[in-house]
Amino acid sequence: QVQLVESGGGLVQAGGSLRLSCAASGRYTFSISAMGWFRQAPGKEREFVAAIDWTGRSTGYADSVKGRFTIARDNAKSTLYLQMNSLKSEDTAIYYCAQARSSIVAAYSVAHLYDYWGQGTQVTVSS
Repeated sequence: QVQLVESGGGLVQAGGSLRLSCAASGRYTFSISAMGWFRQAPGKEREFVAAIDWTGRSTGYADSVKGRFTIARDNAKSTLYLQMNSLKSEDTAIYYCAQARSSIVAAYSVAHLYDYWGQGTQVTVSS
């Protein structure tokens, strides 16, 4: 079974940076799957943040984080990353990594196209 474990969340001042990691238990499954990051703030619905295809060379971002966040992957280590810079208070949320069922997902912002999810890591941005 696929297991995803996020880490790297915490408390950071507005304007600061944070790097999230997501470790997958199945290296070979991870290496051929598209991956994504989603987040959920208190009282809000889950929203798309960023996605990356199986090669790591094609990425997509929500407009709210474009230019500030960078998604990356290391297939040799079965690990997904989210580098978050210039953090704002509205970035406060629980962040989840997710693994899709295919190597390329056309509608990558749609949550139901992802089969596996991590437990989430809390990111709190103080202002």
